[in-house]
Amino acid sequence: MLHRIHPNLLQRTVKVLVIGCGGNGSAFIGGLPYLHQAVLVAGHPGGLDVTLIDGDVISPTNCVRQPFSRAEIGLHKAVVMISRINLFWGFTWRAVPEYVTPKTDLGRFDIVVGCVDTRAARRTIQEGISGRRNGVAYHLDLGNSADSGQFVLGEPWNYRNRQATNRLRTAGELFPELLEATLDANDGPSCSALEAIERQEPYVNAVLAQHSLALLARLFRYGQIEHHGAFVSVAQSRVQPIPIDPALWKRMRRRGRAFTEASRSPEAHPEAA
Repeated sequence: MLHRIHPNLLQRTVKVLVIGCGGNGSAFIGGLPYLHQAVLVAGHPGGLDVTLIDGDVISPTNCVRQPFSRAEIGLHKAVVMISRINLFWGFTWRAVPEYVTPKTDLGRFDIVVGCVDTRAARRTIQEGISGRRNGVAYHLDLGNSADSGQFVLGEPWNYRNRQATNRLRTAGELFPELLEATLDANDGPSCSALEAIERQEPYVNAVLAQHSLALLARLFRYGQIEHHGAFVSVAQSRVQPIPIDPALWKRMRRRGRAFTEASRSPEAHPEAA
């Protein structure tokens, strides 16, 4: 089954919001200027108008596997990344040095890209892009573990995307466990450079970002896609696409619900009993 791009996204400047400027977010935002230039060369009338939002500041650990230097420690990640991009490319993209909250207006963007690392943040995004008054066309979610990850391009259920069999399901719909805040780990961020490397293989963020950017590039260049995400394993050098298939979506959602219910049971958390 094919998905065709929303026609109006080919007729005007596309408003893009990237949420999160950590491993995935910094890699993704670094590749967006190339997508912007590519769609302009292909005849798009306005390209991309990008906003990056993240309230986090640069720490010494971030300088190990994220594109920040020790001279930037203490500065806001979003401001540093957007300043670099604007200076190099001559853009006027925007940085918002704040965390996303339920009060953040996400509905005015065409594409919302989630590069967050907690289920609580994913739930906030999911709720912010859904609803009758919301106009978000696409939600792209990137998530990873130590040596693998996934990215999913979906159409949130709102006034712009009516409920339909072939509506692209979002990551939160396919994997309900991603929205279950009680499953978030409480061990905190890595506090040393060695721990940061041991927790996550190098390049997993860059691989996920490049694959997701390539998916968007195909959507804008050809006006259609036949898969809307993929599972990526850096350890096994393997990519498994997620086809546009309503039957598959139902199976994935059932498995996700079963996993969530099992995780909520007392047997799964004996220390809390």
